[in-house]
Order: sequence, then C-alpha cells, then structure tokens
Amino acid sequence: MQNKLTKIAKDTNLFLKKFIKKQKKTELIAPMNYGLFSGGKKIRSKILVDIGCLFKVNYKTLISIGASVECIHAYSLIHDDLPSMDNDSLRRGKPSTHIKFGESTAVLAGNSLLTMAFEILSDSNLKIKSKIKINLIKKLSECSGHLGIAGGQFLDLSFEHKKISKKRVIDMEIKKTGKLFSFCCMAPAIIKNKNIKEINFFKKIGLEIGLLFQIADDLIDYQSSSKIAGKKTKKDKKKGKATLISLLGYKNAIKYSDKIKSKIINNLKKYGSGSKNICETLDYILIRNK
Repeated sequence: MQNKLTKIAKDTNLFLKKFIKKQKKTELIAPMNYGLFSGGKKIRSKILVDIGCLFKVNYKTLISIGASVECIHAYSLIHDDLPSMDNDSLRRGKPSTHIKFGESTAVLAGNSLLTMAFEILSDSNLKIKSKIKINLIKKLSECSGHLGIAGGQFLDLSFEHKKISKKRVIDMEIKKTGKLFSFCCMAPAIIKNKNIKEINFFKKIGLEIGLLFQIADDLIDYQSSSKIAGKKTKKDKKKGKATLISLLGYKNAIKYSDKIKSKIINNLKKYGSGSKNICETLDYILIRNK
C-alpha cells in the first residue's frame, strides 16, 4: 500500500512540477509551490487511481486528473489555515503558507491553484474527448464551490459553539471533504462513458469515503500529537467545532466509521478482486498517523 501511495504521489508531483515549469514565471509561483509540494500523501489521487483501475483508465490520464484534484485540495488547505478561517500556523510540520508568505499572498496563491486545476483539465495534452473534459470541469467546479468545499467550510465555521444535529454535521462534512472524493470516484466512470446509474453509484461511494476520511481526520485531532499529525491538534474541542466525535463521543465515532467502511466494501463486492486496492486505501485512511 505504502509503495503504491508513494509512486502515485511521486508521479503526481512530477506532473505538477512540469506543468508549472512550462508556465511563465511570476511572484506567486513560490507560494503556490510551497502549498502544493508540502508532503501531502495524495490519498485523493490514490482513490482516483484505485477506481480508474476498475475501469481500465489510462494511468497517465488518471495522474493528470489527480493533479487537478491536488491543486483544489492544496488551495483549500491554504485558505483553511488563514486567520479568518481556522487560524492554523502549522501544516504538515511546516509553517502555514500565510505564515511563510503573508496573508494576502496566501489568498492569491490559493486562488491561483484553484484556477490551475481547470487549466490542467482543459489542457490539450489531456487526451480525452472535449465533451468529457467539459463534464469533468463542471463536476469538479461543483465539488469545489458553494455546493462543495467552500460551502462546507462556511458551515464548519458557522456551526462553531452551536448544538447541531447529526444530519447537518454529516451534510457539512460531506461538502467539506466528501465532494472532492466523490469527484475522484466519478471521474473514471465519466471518462469511460458509463451510464448515469453507475456514475451515481460511484458518486455515493466517494461521498462515503470522504465522510470516512473526515471522521479519521477528526479522530487524529482528538487523540494524536502535533508532532505526529504535522499540525496543531486538540483544536476542534477548543474551537467548539461541530464534529461527529463531539456529537457521538469518541468510541461511537469509531464504531460509526467502521460501519461506513463495511458499507463501502460491501457495495464494491460486485467488482470482485478489482476492489482490493480501494479496500487497502480505506484501511490506510483509518490507521494513518496513529
């Protein structure tokens, strides 16, 4: 599992470095690189490749699409860390982008990574049909804006120090984290022109994987040290964050995450041994940083 993850991360970073190198150099390249190449595990790209293997999608195509996803993810983390958002000074064991380069530069670097994601998807070197490219761009846009990451972050901030129902917490976490995983699971099915029923099946799988990931992330904040996590921990409770841990309790949140994992694995059984890689990734999501 670790070798596969390392290879995907290496190939994704190589693609991104080459893509950026071809562009005209500006003052924002340094903070963009800082936020983009900060040592992330590229779990979203791994899920994309896992699902892509089920449909026999070209590996290089998956890496290109994964690179666009990682741009979106990096942008969201840069903005998440800002003082007006979660106010985190540490990310992956290093000073956050706004600490290193200043707040205004961090905002602009994040914005630039967001738009670069769509440059990658629309690039002529991505050898898929224009109609499919447009659909992928549309889906990734929906997952990134007010219907997805941005909307989820808004809810996350507005829910602080409030009593929020389980349904609304899940809705927030699905938008904040699940939507991008959902895109990763849908994309290979879209590329292979699968019917809407199968695309929606993988859309739902992705939302559940994202929810699983967010619960695991909240568990890391709850129990892990800053040294292991690479960022400040125990901050959710201090900020009064609405999480499934705060709602269900630590042990019940673990039980709930195990239930989601079992449901995902059960739903993927019809794809036979091809789903083995995804199951390994789910295990990794739950045990990372322990």
